[in-house]
Amino acid sequence: MHAIMIKVTINDDVLRQKAEEGMDAFVGAFVDAINEAIGGTLTADNMAQLNADQITLLAWDALHEEVMDGGFVQLIHNGYGGFIFRNPVARMMRMWGIDALATLLNKARKLYDRHHEQIERECSDEEFMALFEQMPAFDELDDAFVENEEQWTQMVACYIDDHLDRFATIID
Repeated sequence: MHAIMIKVTINDDVLRQKAEEGMDAFVGAFVDAINEAIGGTLTADNMAQLNADQITLLAWDALHEEVMDGGFVQLIHNGYGGFIFRNPVARMMRMWGIDALATLLNKARKLYDRHHEQIERECSDEEFMALFEQMPAFDELDDAFVENEEQWTQMVACYIDDHLDRFATIID
């Protein structure tokens, strides 16, 4: 049985406006269009109706938002660890030509495998903040992500621009 693919569309005028605003807005236009098409929440059912590039873009968005806000510890604590590290996100990033990010994700996955149960458990704000002190190995990865974020966002934007049809149908 073949799943019916969700149709993701972006208005050409909106896309042009977002492109003028910059690469973050351009990438965000596709993230927003995919989220709108799936009703705002990625589920096992609608994930099966997206292609690998669309799912990878949603993974990039979660990774970007969480790591820029609170690092890999926050990403894992907020429940995105499995999505990022138990799916071929690193391999897809390599296919997108973002090798340094793929390497960083593979390093982070090793730490995730070792520490995720401790990081994912329910805890108070104080216990959550203490996780950062208890797991300094994530600091270097967080720093590397922040240092490279602008370049990686640009590379994501370029990949999307070179493969528009894999992400959405552009409509007039």
